[in-house]
Formats: sequence, structure tokens, C-alpha cells
Amino acid sequence: MVQTKSTTNKRTFKHLTAFDRGQMAALHNEGKSLKEIADVIGCHKSTVCRELKRGMVQQMKSDRTYYKAYFPETAQIRYENNRKACGAKLKLDSAIDFIQFVEKKILDDDWSPDAACGHAKLHSTYGEQIVCTKTIYNYIDKGLIAVKNIDLPMKLRRNTKTERIRKNKRILGQSIEERPAEVEQRQEFGHWEIDTVIGKKDKKDEVLLTLTERKTRKELIFRADGKNSQAINTIIKQLRHKYGTSFHQILKTITSDNGSEFAELSLSVQDEKTTVYFTHPIALVKEGQTRDITVSFDVLFQRASAKIKIYP
Repeated sequence: MVQTKSTTNKRTFKHLTAFDRGQMAALHNEGKSLKEIADVIGCHKSTVCRELKRGMVQQMKSDRTYYKAYFPETAQIRYENNRKACGAKLKLDSAIDFIQFVEKKILDDDWSPDAACGHAKLHSTYGEQIVCTKTIYNYIDKGLIAVKNIDLPMKLRRNTKTERIRKNKRILGQSIEERPAEVEQRQEFGHWEIDTVIGKKDKKDEVLLTLTERKTRKELIFRADGKNSQAINTIIKQLRHKYGTSFHQILKTITSDNGSEFAELSLSVQDEKTTVYFTHPIALVKEGQTRDITVSFDVLFQRASAKIKIYP
């Protein structure tokens, strides 16, 4: 079969690595042509030619004759030095008067860098010495001028991080999106929301488990041994034992958040007719009234003056 075009996948616009240079040295010492070396590395033959010139070092034989040889280490060092020297040059030395003006306005008059740059552009005071606001901020971050970040109160307050919504990796059970519509309408008894309440959040403080019925707002409050799945499972088992065969009629659905204490809630229910749903981790408001009651209990815990019926 005759191929009229090369089928080699060639990379474009990528710099050679130290490994590529070592491979190039081995192939060059074997006497391979520029085209053959380029095909192996995956670049153009002109790139190989320029790279060989960059790494050539003059050597002397024992008979005091000179020859040139390619050294990948030398080529790598020259490449790194060239990379450091590339890019736009600093305008700091040619804009001393403008930089001093900016420093004075920020430190003495509490101006922002953008206000100082805008004032200079508006009045055409410093001509070509003016640099943009972003450049001023870069000089401040690199410590090249007298102004520090602490001199810019608005910058310290500004949150520059992009808000990201992280996907919940823990799939504890069915999503609240799958919950039947009649549960939202609060017309049927037996749909509960579950949550835990901690007082001042110290190690000695007690933990309460709250169950709130959506239609009647009936509250079941239990004292838990801790904020962990084992303690929650113990209370659910007590409820199963108490209600017996009527458990699924009284607790038709249970809606919970994605807290670690509810990680085994679906397993502890052990009733096919009772469904457990979990809210979105970033939308606690969908738990409904349980979240409001939890906040109220937090306040009452701290005041320590509420008379609440709690099951031991």
C-alpha cells in the first residue's frame, strides 16, 4: 500500500522536554537524519535543527583537534535561561514619577490604585509613564513598590475565589426529588422530617433527635447518646419495637439531610413500606419545618429555660 500522507500524530506548539532532548541526543549519535529524529519525537525537522544548534558544544580530541557534539543538558539549561528572559519587560524603571504619584495617593490620601490610574489618565499628567491598574496590583503583590496589600482595605475584604457547587459524593438513599407530590401538600399523615440538635457544641453537651410530622407538626424528641449513626440507629430500632406492625403506617416517609449521623438511616428502618429521602447537601431549606425547629431548639438549649418533653 502506498501512502501519500504521513499518518504520524505530530504535536504542535509544544516545547521540547528534557526527555525529548535526551532522546534526540541518542538518535543523533546513531546517525539518524533530521527527518527520522523528527518523526520519532513528533515535531518538525526544523525544530530538530534549531535544537541541535542550541545544544552544540565544542570539544577537543586527544590529538588537539576540535569537534562539536550535542549535549542535551546544555540545551536544557540554555532553554530555561531563554524562558526566564522572555516576556514583557518591567516598566517600573521608566515610570518612576508615576509610581511615586500612585504611592502618595494610596498611602497619604487613601486612594485606590484604580482611582490613581484613572486620575492620571484623565488629566494626562504622566504621558507614556502611566501603567494600567492591573500592573499596579502586580507590583504590589510582588513587593516592588512601597504600597502593601494591607494598605488596600477593600482588597483584603474582597473575596476573589470562585464559588463552586460541589457534588455530593455520598449517596445515602433516594433524593428528595423523588418524594411524592402529596407529601409536599401536607394532606396525609405519616410523613416525617428528621434532624439532630446540639446545644453549645461541646463534648459534654447532649444531642437530641427530632422527628417532625409534616401535616400535624407533631414532635417526637429523643435524647441520643451521640451525634453518630450508631446512636440514631438505636432510636430508630426503639421506634420499630414500639410501633410494631404499625410502624410503616405511622412513619410512611422520613426526610433527612446528608449528615454522617444519618448514613445508615435507610438500613436501620428495615421496612420496605417506609421510604427514606435525603435532601440536597446545599439546600437545607428543603427540609422544611425541621430546620426552623432545630434553630429554635438551639436557642432554647443555650437559654436552658425551655420545658420540653424529651423521651429518654
